[in-house]
Amino acid sequence: MKIDHLAIWVNDLDVMRRFYETYFEAKANDLYQNEQKQFASYFLTFPQSDCRLELMRRSDIQDLGQQTLGYAHLAISLGSKEAVDVMTRRLVDDGYERLDGPRTTGDG
Repeated sequence: MKIDHLAIWVNDLDVMRRFYETYFEAKANDLYQNEQKQFASYFLTFPQSDCRLELMRRSDIQDLGQQTLGYAHLAISLGSKEAVDVMTRRLVDDGYERLDGPRTTGDG
């Protein structure tokens, strides 16, 4: 048994797709759309991984703006502490706000 994919709701599919393509070498499939349900999604694949990430958008799903039960986070392994430091610098240099870290977690 293996995890095939994880899915997250996003406000802007193309912005999030470009983010994962730019920083994590993800490859997206063609946009899937279901007009009747006002649903659209991309499946992203990552190098050296069988697990995919689905980015989903539906007009009636809005940002909750608070912690909720359920999905908590997505962890992406970069392979080393040095690679994490390099990625952190790149993201900050590109204008993303660093909220915390980088840090070593309890599981390494």
